[in-house]
Amino acid sequence: MNLQDTVLMQLRDLILSGQFEPGHRLAEQQLAERLGASRTPVRAALVTLEQEGLVEANETGKYLVRQFTAQEVTDAIAVRGHLEGMAARLVAEHGVSRQLQSQLQSVLDEGDRLLADNPLTIESYAAYAVMNDRFHALLLDACGNRALQRAVALNDKLPFAPASAMLPMQGAVAMDRDWMLYAHRQHHMLFAALLRGESARAQALATEHTEVAQMNMRLALERRAESEQYMPGIRLVVG
Repeated sequence: MNLQDTVLMQLRDLILSGQFEPGHRLAEQQLAERLGASRTPVRAALVTLEQEGLVEANETGKYLVRQFTAQEVTDAIAVRGHLEGMAARLVAEHGVSRQLQSQLQSVLDEGDRLLADNPLTIESYAAYAVMNDRFHALLLDACGNRALQRAVALNDKLPFAPASAMLPMQGAVAMDRDWMLYAHRQHHMLFAALLRGESARAQALATEHTEVAQMNMRLALERRAESEQYMPGIRLVVG
């Protein structure tokens, strides 16, 4: 985990919470000062956010916040759930190699270690996001279906569609940690189903897993609505 991961998660959270209006220019120096970082990790995070469909570059190369709707986000998450469900089913049908078993177990152990922190820190969140991305990438790589892999890559270009893009942040720490613990238990259950070759259960678990992201979306919108009662000048980025 590095500073870029922390900056990336903070910027995602600022966008989702409505801190920037659609069309707002994201200036590297101002963001660096706000986040207590240098411009280098901010610049790298902005490139990633462009790839995820959260920001766009104008004709001069400056990054602007994209406008998108809550429905776009929920639709993209739902599509990811079905695609990853198919990937999990294929992995279970093919069988889990010793190498894949070792890699997945290592990732799960890392997640267990990170979630032992209470309360979670911003560094914990960012490191968990890296771990979470790794878990999902291992399954997708192991499914062996290139068309499916391309479909996931295309869907990941939509706002908040990638696996870790809807992880909660520190608005309500206790609730966020509870949801992350639940999501990680799902990782463990999916791993067990894969080892037993239970393809239907693996598919169902992987599809259901995205409900955590959908719930995080709903909670984020609720939190932002509450904050806008005190900061009515902030416009919604989503919805």
